[in-house]
Amino acid sequence: MFLDLYICPELKNMAPSSVVVTIESSKSISRIEVMDSNSRDKEKAANPKTVSWVLLLRALACLPWLATGVCSTFSTVKKRIANDVRDEDPKYRGKVYRFIRAFLAVSVVGLILEVIAFYNEWDLSLAAPWEVHNIWQWTYMSWLSLRADYVAPSIVTLSKFCTVLFLIQSLDRLALCLGCFWIKFKKLKPQMEENAYDPEDCSSFPMVLVQIPMCNEKEVFAQSIAAACQLDWPKDRLLVQVLDDSDDEALQQMIRNEVLSWNGKGMNIVYRHRFIRTGYKAGNLKSAMACDYVKDYEFVAIFDADFQPSPDFLKQTIPHFKGKPEVGLVQARWSFVNKDENLITRLQNINMCFHFEVEQQVNGYFLNFFGFNGTAGVWRIAALEESGGWLERTTVEDMDIAVRAHLNGWKFIYLNNVRVLCELPESYETYKKQQHRWHSGPMQLFRLCLPAILTSKISIWKKGNLIFLFFLLRKLILPFYSFMLFCIILPLTMFIPEAELPPWVICYIPIIMSILNILPAPKSFPFLMPYLLFENTMSVTKFNAMVSGLFQLGSAYEWVVTKKTGRSSEPDLLALAERESKGDKLQRQLSESGLEMYTKMKEKEVQAIPISAKKTKRNRIYRQELALALLLLTAAARSLLSAHGIHFYYLLFQGLTFLVVSLDLIGEQVS
Repeated sequence: MFLDLYICPELKNMAPSSVVVTIESSKSISRIEVMDSNSRDKEKAANPKTVSWVLLLRALACLPWLATGVCSTFSTVKKRIANDVRDEDPKYRGKVYRFIRAFLAVSVVGLILEVIAFYNEWDLSLAAPWEVHNIWQWTYMSWLSLRADYVAPSIVTLSKFCTVLFLIQSLDRLALCLGCFWIKFKKLKPQMEENAYDPEDCSSFPMVLVQIPMCNEKEVFAQSIAAACQLDWPKDRLLVQVLDDSDDEALQQMIRNEVLSWNGKGMNIVYRHRFIRTGYKAGNLKSAMACDYVKDYEFVAIFDADFQPSPDFLKQTIPHFKGKPEVGLVQARWSFVNKDENLITRLQNINMCFHFEVEQQVNGYFLNFFGFNGTAGVWRIAALEESGGWLERTTVEDMDIAVRAHLNGWKFIYLNNVRVLCELPESYETYKKQQHRWHSGPMQLFRLCLPAILTSKISIWKKGNLIFLFFLLRKLILPFYSFMLFCIILPLTMFIPEAELPPWVICYIPIIMSILNILPAPKSFPFLMPYLLFENTMSVTKFNAMVSGLFQLGSAYEWVVTKKTGRSSEPDLLALAERESKGDKLQRQLSESGLEMYTKMKEKEVQAIPISAKKTKRNRIYRQELALALLLLTAAARSLLSAHGIHFYYLLFQGLTFLVVSLDLIGEQVS
């Protein structure tokens, strides 16, 4: 092999800035052209289409892989939808789903037209009909004319209306936050008499009834009964009622055994079981209040099955009634043992902290009225009886009795410093069902209570507060504008530029309101954006519930017991260990043996089921959320063509949030 370097004859005809070097080897001769930077730039500039074609070919090479992945994903989703057992009301939710699906189809067709117009650089807004060359241009031109003359004005009107509602609700929230700030700044709180009752004279303590309504609460019944039986109150002035609506005989026996265990320790505790479960929780409480011995008691404390009051709960709440005959209710705050369990519990905790810290505290201090939370509260029995007792007409019996008591002149006290441990739903399915009941019930109640509110003897401003703030603004307007403005109008305006929403509506004010919501839970600030996106996602469920309750649709009367896990808090475990170290061990042999018996029975029942008949529990597919996810992502693609910065990013992330929720990938997971 040899290497020879020489100057080619062609060098004479080339520019002085170019040199051609030929390298010879025993097998080949190759030429290398060495050019200066100016010549290289000229060549690149001379061939811009080459780079474009190379990139286009590479993109086309990825299309088969991308198409295969998309088809596989949609095939999996289709199978999961087909296998999904839906519990939605076909008379209403099916119509909403079909509306969203039709909206999605129209949006996809519109996106295709816009893409064609964008890449062909059509500008037909001022074109004459005879200048149209094909059916696509004619269709696009017809859409532009229809959009400008008919669609855009109605959408602009609707968006302005929803924006006004949004601003009114934001002002209400701001006023609540200012009221809470004033309470904190002035250190205002309800006052009670010191040493209201003589510890050495048990007869000075009023008679208190404790009620624990439950239904198939296998995981939590023992700890709730134990917490109620350990309340620090004279034993002869306290009675615990365990109100069991369970339909499982083995579980009923377990609860009976737990009651017998505490009865053997000297506790006044009774077990009640209804064979006909009518009226759900309201019917259960109504049946218990009908007992003859209830007339001997002055107050009733109510705890749901997952609530664990501290031993001094009654001593922190009952004294607030003394010397205040007009007080009918004392409500305590909820505290959650599983608030850090997963993302969905963290986001719920933000909402619940704002509800108790701001809404309940402000309304309780300045108005002496708020919605009873259904548990962790103490009622004066006279107030319950004067207000008509528990009624079974809605799924929010707690709000029902609170409104009727308020109309009868009773005052409420909220104690933000008294907290009762409980649980948050850990799965999206459970949370969705709970929110549906919480938002359909108030609309049912509003329809039923409106005549009574108008004819009541309370002042005009209290009537206005009940109708416009308590019901309309916070229970009807909030879910309405959240769904319409951010899930329907905003994606629609991407195809109707004349009705485009300003950035302050879709970004600035929502972020400010989210910051206000998150202030009572400052440790949750890292979850600000997930909270904002998730709240908009939940607006679908809340809107469905609001409409079903307002128009008395079938799903408005659904009552699903919120699933519990039976978690214990870390302070509870430490307190239990401390009591056991002192020799004060809790004797729970009966409940533990009952739990073991129940588990063995269920295992035998499962083993007896044929393998072919067993169903594997899977993550659900939520069709409405999935359709909205595709709709928002389609709108995001359209906004990208118009170079909408903030609109694009909002639609993209909101669409992805809907997609995650629709595939049940948030909260407690099942395999």
